[in-house]
Amino acid sequence: MITRLKSDRIIIGEGLVSGYVYLENSLIRYVGKEEHPYDTQEDLSGQYLSPGMIDLHTHGGGGHEFFGGAQDIVEGCNFHLAHGTTSICPTISAAPFEVMAKSVQQAAKAKRDSRLKSNFLGLHFEGPYLSAKQCGAQCPDFITPPIPEQYEKLIEEAGDLIVRWTFAPENDPEGSFCRYLSAHHILASAGHTDATGEEMDVAMRCGCSLVTHLYSCTSTVTRDHGFRRLGVIEHAFLHDEMTAEIIGDGKHLPPELIRLILKVKGEDRVTLCTDSLALAGTAVTSGETLGTAFIIEDGVCKLKDRSAFAGSIATADRIMEVMVREVGLPVCKAVKLMSDNPAKLLNLNKGQIMPGMDADIISFDDQFHVHTVYVMGEKI
Repeated sequence: MITRLKSDRIIIGEGLVSGYVYLENSLIRYVGKEEHPYDTQEDLSGQYLSPGMIDLHTHGGGGHEFFGGAQDIVEGCNFHLAHGTTSICPTISAAPFEVMAKSVQQAAKAKRDSRLKSNFLGLHFEGPYLSAKQCGAQCPDFITPPIPEQYEKLIEEAGDLIVRWTFAPENDPEGSFCRYLSAHHILASAGHTDATGEEMDVAMRCGCSLVTHLYSCTSTVTRDHGFRRLGVIEHAFLHDEMTAEIIGDGKHLPPELIRLILKVKGEDRVTLCTDSLALAGTAVTSGETLGTAFIIEDGVCKLKDRSAFAGSIATADRIMEVMVREVGLPVCKAVKLMSDNPAKLLNLNKGQIMPGMDADIISFDDQFHVHTVYVMGEKI
């Protein structure tokens, strides 16, 4: 069946085009003004027609924790789908390793569940091989250095169910863990790390190409007897081949700092994420998760003592609104940071509206409310 979408605001690269998008057999077949045969049409005139958002870092939403069972994973993914995230990497925080390993089994069940409507890309492990000094809201009791007999067995058994792993490079001084990730086609990402520039160099040579939520639990310049040493932040700025992930909720980073990151890194090397908790989309104002007490105020989740943020409660549509209204980006550039850029990190056939790409498409209005969602050519 051929579906034709009509809009006067089709996001193509950095511009808006008026015309049609034809979908057939899960792919985009044609984009332009020409008329072609079709079976059904949806007129989305007045709305932005956009590639679906790709969230590579989210812990849950709608009250559903991705650390839970398969049903919670399915319902959490579907919650984010309603807000424009057509492709998702559920994120698993640091916990006892056997508990983290069990999440792979639940992810496998969720991926097979017919109720799952979004593209389940695979899990993102954010731990347990992190820095205790930069643990943030991660529970320090579960943080350890990389243990080969743990991760090798899990990765061999998990197959393609783990696609990203955040770790602290200073705890992998020879780069053995990072090389193992790269050899198994898992995106190695430096995060919750107190690494120096030299330690980041090792990680980069071993395949690390991403920094997890830059400025959030990432080291900066330090002094050793007067001599300054680069941290993770400066290393990310210095090396063009490193991509910087940022939490785009407008809380973790002020708009001015986001503009600075974009100015230094360029729009091709920054990707947005929600880093949302299960609390996103709920009315909860306080509680405890994974042993960490929290409160919700000022539009963000904080540790109970207010010493730091504990995660975001944002969704993809909110991220777009922040990027446009607060950071000042054109809509097309904001969309690129959460569609095309993350797609390239995982080598996905997604993230752009052009012939041959997967037909993951959303529409949203001037208030950034999502109205229509297509996943692999099927309307959800």
